[in-house]
Amino acid sequence: MRLYNTDEGPAREDEPGVLTVVDLPDLGDVIRDGGLDRIESAPAVDKLPLADATLFAPIRRPGKVIIIGLNYSSHGEEALALFAAMGMRDIQLPTVPNFFIVAASAVTGPGSAIRLPHMAAQQVDYEGEVAVVIGRDGADISAADAWNHVAGLTIANDVSARDIQQRAMTGDPTATIATAKSFDTFKPLGPCMVTADEFGEPLDLRIRTRVNNELRQDDRTGSFIHGIPDLIAYLSRYHTLQAGDVICTGTPAGAGLFSNRFLSPGDVVEVEVEGIGALTNQVASA
Repeated sequence: MRLYNTDEGPAREDEPGVLTVVDLPDLGDVIRDGGLDRIESAPAVDKLPLADATLFAPIRRPGKVIIIGLNYSSHGEEALALFAAMGMRDIQLPTVPNFFIVAASAVTGPGSAIRLPHMAAQQVDYEGEVAVVIGRDGADISAADAWNHVAGLTIANDVSARDIQQRAMTGDPTATIATAKSFDTFKPLGPCMVTADEFGEPLDLRIRTRVNNELRQDDRTGSFIHGIPDLIAYLSRYHTLQAGDVICTGTPAGAGLFSNRFLSPGDVVEVEVEGIGALTNQVASA
């Protein structure tokens, strides 16, 4: 089931390109209340073409946004090369998931602007990712039970201020990687959430990122170092995963940092994931 958050309320895509708006609150609230199953049977209040709908992020204010780093082998290889060029030759790729939590206030929706912050506007970068929406609370979840805690999948652009990120990585105590990824508008999500029953495991979806129609990233989630069940199991040892939390599962090779091509006002970033759709956002000045 393909679900959208619109300015009229949650909506199902019962037929291609046509949304059925249902009589329920915000999609994120429905998920947090454990009522996702109600959407399929909820009474319709309107029908509208998808092209005419005003869309919000599927989860507008997650309890937590968890970022996974270095989860594609292609990205790991380019990261090691960059570390070596920076003189950090002793760094090894982690053998367990590398994660951190960023501000939920960074979330924005499809079609919304990615705003370059005044204090870090020169090295803003894109990272196309598949994002997991948690649908049921749990701690110490087993990998075998992990999919039972997933509401669905959406698309994320893990936008980052690389200058702040690199300051953090080189020991500047005034900078953190989470700060670099937490500016307002730095976590576009959408355009929809596709429910977990539409996917199988291991997940193998093509993911591509384009900037101004130029292909920058192209990989498959089958290249994950840590699959979604293992990520959920690992993260839930540290934090109770709650309905409405979002996990960004990592990005493949090709982010702008590695070619020194950062985002500028007017750029259009599109992240496309097989089976979900395309998330498009334009870059704007602060």
